[in-house]
Amino acid sequence: MKRYVLSISALFVGVVLLMPSAGAQVNGAGEKPYLGWSSFSEQTINGNFLTQANMITQSDALKASGLQEHGFVYINLDSGWQGSFDQNGRPIPNAATFPDIKALVAHIHANGQKAGIYWIPGIEQPAVDGNYPIVGTQYHTQDIVVTPLARGNAFGGNPPYPYHDKIDFTKPGAQEYIDSVVALFSEWGFDFIKLDAVTPGSYSNDLSIDNRADVEAWSKAIAKTGRPIWLTVSWQLSQDYASVWQQFSNARRIDDDVECEGRCATLTNWPRVVLREYDDVGWQDETSKTLGWNDMDTLDVGDGALDGLSDDEKQSAITIWAMANSPLYLGGDLTRLDDFAKTALTNDELLAVDQSGRPATQLTGGAQPVWISKQVDGSVYVGLYNLNGLPGRVTVRWSDLGFQNVIAVRDVWNRINLGAFPTQFTTTILGHGSRLLKVTPSGVVSAPVAQSYEAESAVLVGTPYVSQCTACSGGAKVSYLGASSTTNTASFNSVYVAKAGTYRMQVDAMTQGPRALTYSINGAPAATLNLGGGSFNLPQSTTVPVTLQTGNNVITFGNPGTYAADLDRIAIAGDGTAIEPDFTTYEAEAAELSGSASVGGCNFCSGGAYVGNYGDGSQNAVTFRNVTVAQTGTYQLDIDYTTSGLRTFFVSVNDGPATQLDVNGSTFDSPVPVLLTVQLNAGANKIIIANPNPGGYAPGLDSITVAPVVGMSSLQAAITKKTGRDLLRVWQFSFINTGGAAAKNARINSFSLAPVSANYGCKAAAVLPTPLPIGNIPAGATRKIELPIVFSPFCRTDSTFRVNAVFSANNGADVGSITSTETH
Repeated sequence: MKRYVLSISALFVGVVLLMPSAGAQVNGAGEKPYLGWSSFSEQTINGNFLTQANMITQSDALKASGLQEHGFVYINLDSGWQGSFDQNGRPIPNAATFPDIKALVAHIHANGQKAGIYWIPGIEQPAVDGNYPIVGTQYHTQDIVVTPLARGNAFGGNPPYPYHDKIDFTKPGAQEYIDSVVALFSEWGFDFIKLDAVTPGSYSNDLSIDNRADVEAWSKAIAKTGRPIWLTVSWQLSQDYASVWQQFSNARRIDDDVECEGRCATLTNWPRVVLREYDDVGWQDETSKTLGWNDMDTLDVGDGALDGLSDDEKQSAITIWAMANSPLYLGGDLTRLDDFAKTALTNDELLAVDQSGRPATQLTGGAQPVWISKQVDGSVYVGLYNLNGLPGRVTVRWSDLGFQNVIAVRDVWNRINLGAFPTQFTTTILGHGSRLLKVTPSGVVSAPVAQSYEAESAVLVGTPYVSQCTACSGGAKVSYLGASSTTNTASFNSVYVAKAGTYRMQVDAMTQGPRALTYSINGAPAATLNLGGGSFNLPQSTTVPVTLQTGNNVITFGNPGTYAADLDRIAIAGDGTAIEPDFTTYEAEAAELSGSASVGGCNFCSGGAYVGNYGDGSQNAVTFRNVTVAQTGTYQLDIDYTTSGLRTFFVSVNDGPATQLDVNGSTFDSPVPVLLTVQLNAGANKIIIANPNPGGYAPGLDSITVAPVVGMSSLQAAITKKTGRDLLRVWQFSFINTGGAAAKNARINSFSLAPVSANYGCKAAAVLPTPLPIGNIPAGATRKIELPIVFSPFCRTDSTFRVNAVFSANNGADVGSITSTETH
């Protein structure tokens, strides 16, 4: 049925799709997602990296790493290997960097590995200008191009241009030219081809380029070699043409490059990783052993701090990739492969998730998504994520997953059995962290009946309009929501429930690339639903919990900061007993902005926007006036900011003393969190973020999130001693493992000090960066560590501070915190 919907949608946008055949995996090369390494990530930070000598070094490093015995065998060369053309117009290597490419491939093969190469659709301008004869034909390279010359791929400019002219595959000799190129790659011994800059996709839906015929030609050429050569098509492919990518390739890249490519100081970062989780929702039904695999791009998790990810974020990245059954290929320098990657990627239980041939589907979306993958033996992989920057409690109720209870739960990352959990599983997950479970379910629960509400029947205010959408429910959708205005909205004014409670709301929406919808329930502050995807014609479904009142409710969709995703419909299901999240996120672009503060677009920010141009005086500020909590007490505050270089902002709660936060960063396009604890009153609170110092501009502000402080775990801690001079104190932390098993790889994940009673200018901070390793703590044992704290000269010895430290062990399976008020 899904294939039929895609075909109809394609007719609507003016194309005819080829239906996938039983032989979708080219020459059987893609029975499982491949495992290996690609040169591209390292090329983005080292422009001289792509050489034959370096490829040999990486091949040898992979063989020595221990990963190869667990299936990591591909060594893939990315762009930059080519130098000129042979007598038949085929690309040949740069002799200075790749003096003997056949010898390189032979070395890779001798190491028990497979070799990959890179190319792009079309034919390069110099090969056209040379009018070379095409192997085995009477035709020449000028005979096969579109006339007049046209762009051959997304990288191409107006011809003449070096990055490939368009080939006319109705002309004799065209297929034979591609056959000759692939035959040359095969003769060299390559086992893998990445075809890049493919359209529709690669940021271009220009159908005058349209590389579908190229992909088919490359697939046919590979088949003619008789060798099982893997074909990946790249990048950010349009989902409207999924059946073409499925029929003629082994995998398709569903999103943009994961690498920063000079836009940040590291290989990648968390916002680029989490976008893959958003993108996969739209593509989750397009992948299988016969349809080919959704490629999430390089998995940059092995180069330590250079990756730009914490270990918790690396764990989440691997879990996202594995649950999607994406190819797993590392980037970076394998000679520096760190212990985290070696441990994780030699965990055969973890790799089995990726190799299962059963890609996961999302059951719950939002900031704490839940994904499941049902296995042939009846077991179910369950991925739990916390996309917020602060640690939070996540609960999955088995009935929401379609079964009554669970008789066994296994922690895949830690490889331990957790026992039976009759109705639900609750865990505290670190900020940007995850848990991966393998559960054995019992009993079946029918899905509750849902009440559907079509977007075209909603009340539209401002610029939104109804447009035709063949694949949508009701045949229509609402477009042009948001558009950087709070007045461009769609409201469902009669969402009825019989009793007050928390329900599950399914949102069917569509986008190509990152976009977001905000939704407000009965006028309350809006929540944000961040989305990704590959089509504005094919709706995807995401479910989030919403709290409704008895009778009719008003749910309003929009986006105050930028263009929203298109909206098909919503559906409300449940009996009012769904689990309500214990956190609330407030977008900066929806806050009260004063002075010069203004909203700017930001693809990797929550909601697609952030606030900048504030600071340089208290009159330029961002004020959140309705930060609401149920009870008076201490709460976690996560502030997501962006900056390139050192900047400072001040945080004031309910007009109390401001806490100064000095932050650093390398990019304004990717938010990072900073955590502190704050005292809030029951009801509405006011939080002001500013920088009153003249010339002191504040960082870009994406959002704030408020949540309860996480509870204690079997790993408990306390501050037990303070020594040292006034300006440099050493605080001793004692960690006690009260559990029955060792707390492995324990660490302090975050540490913050906020002044409670201190004179102006008093600041305090830990000298050592977090995460701070604690080590293994046996059951019943105590481990003590010392943390130096530096105080500014303005601090008095009677100054007091609110302390919050989050600590964890066992890959985030055991999470606790210290929250206390401490003197200097």
